[in-house]
Amino acid sequence: MTIPPQDGALESALYAEDLEAAAAFWTGIMGLPEIGRAPGRHVFFRLPGGVLLVFNPRATITPPAPDARLPVPPHGATGPGHFCLAVQGAHLDGWRRHLETAGVAIEADFHWPQGGRSIYFRDPAGNSIELAEPRIWG
Repeated sequence: MTIPPQDGALESALYAEDLEAAAAFWTGIMGLPEIGRAPGRHVFFRLPGGVLLVFNPRATITPPAPDARLPVPPHGATGPGHFCLAVQGAHLDGWRRHLETAGVAIEADFHWPQGGRSIYFRDPAGNSIELAEPRIWG
């Protein structure tokens, strides 16, 4: 059997019960434009080459109604998730200063043995967010 081609990731999802705090963080601190919102359910942000979806897990765990226009299957997660944004190494110090100025605590900042640097911190929902040089993956 031949595996059909795919084009890579289009969406990534995180979960947060406080969507207002998520929106303030992802637009105000991380600089992502908001592109969609359903109060109490989700807020979406534009990424280079894709979209970051932030869902309220209490809202998305419910199956869609039988006559739903968009019958998206139920989904959700509990506990902190992880999301990584690619950042060129020359910009990581600027990001670190920006985050610290905004009151975001840096949990880790290190160089990987195979090359590349990562900075880790948390969003308001407790998700682990990473800014990393793409070369950490080769």
